[in-house]
Amino acid sequence: MPLQSILVLGLGKVGTLVGVLLEKTGFQVVGAARSEKTGLSFETKKIDMADISQVVDLMKAHDAVVSCLHYPFNLDVAKQACLHKIHYFDLTEDLPTTQAIIKLSSSADSILAPQCGLAPGFIAIVGASLAEHFDKVRNLRLRVGALPQHPTGLLGYAFNWSPEGVVNEYLNDCEVIENGVHKWVSPMEWVEGLVIDGIQLEAFTTSGGLGTMCETYLGVIENLDYKSIRCPGHVKLMNFFFHELLMRENRKMAGGILTNAKPPVKKDVVYVHASAEGQQNQQLVREEFVNAYYPVDIDGQSWSAISWTTAASLCAIVEMVHSGSIANKGFIKQEDIALEAFLKTSNGRLYNREPHGGSIAG
Repeated sequence: MPLQSILVLGLGKVGTLVGVLLEKTGFQVVGAARSEKTGLSFETKKIDMADISQVVDLMKAHDAVVSCLHYPFNLDVAKQACLHKIHYFDLTEDLPTTQAIIKLSSSADSILAPQCGLAPGFIAIVGASLAEHFDKVRNLRLRVGALPQHPTGLLGYAFNWSPEGVVNEYLNDCEVIENGVHKWVSPMEWVEGLVIDGIQLEAFTTSGGLGTMCETYLGVIENLDYKSIRCPGHVKLMNFFFHELLMRENRKMAGGILTNAKPPVKKDVVYVHASAEGQQNQQLVREEFVNAYYPVDIDGQSWSAISWTTAASLCAIVEMVHSGSIANKGFIKQEDIALEAFLKTSNGRLYNREPHGGSIAG
């Protein structure tokens, strides 16, 4: 059934942009947040997100709900969406939350689509597209990083994303496939160098970026891993901070210290670097998808690269559900979404823009 009305829970930077993009796409949008929101082009309501009964009362009037909330809220929202046959989408990187939502999906009459952001999300769609070109895949390497365009200091970083999310990525174990074996490895390891647009960078293991890909490709791909991209020297300092100074023992304090030291910047860049190696017609071949995405103006307002790449990915998937190009119930794996179809949606086309951004009119 086509979607008409969509509820967006959480109106931070990404949640607000999700609402803006969905409305521009033609959906009826209502946003909900813990505090009053004014000046937006769509209707908003103030509710207590911790009171699931308030959330449910609002959800019932809509065909779909998009959770842009902090991940501990997501499972309760997903349960209620499943119970009331409402399509569900979120941006979570948290693996236990996703596994719990997968269990719900076995009896769901609606779509349950977590992990619809950038990583996990878009990077899995790109990786799966690369893998399809091969008779046999030896290595599938996926790397993503959101950095300031003009980094300063030894860390070369700015917390344009949730500090809680970044801290979890740096401290939670990481899924990989290594030599055909599904493994869990330590974060902030396997450090490598890479160059994008002539800029020297580094990448290292972080958690959550692969979504369900290890389960999907076990026995199919020999080596599969995800790493975050940062400025050279970043991982050494973060290992010192979390492990030698024992900040891993207080994640909330660690996030506060880091955000205070490296607040968000307006001029950021999102790097995406995906590569696949394997056999094509009995020859060993390497293919790559590499791009740098910059802030864009939408209806006269500038949106950071991390905000729009995250929001546009989710909105493109909502579009595909609406058009019927994705199954209309059950769990959606990001790697099952066709990149070509994704990039043809109104929001997916944002990823085809010139690498240095631009303006999008209403």
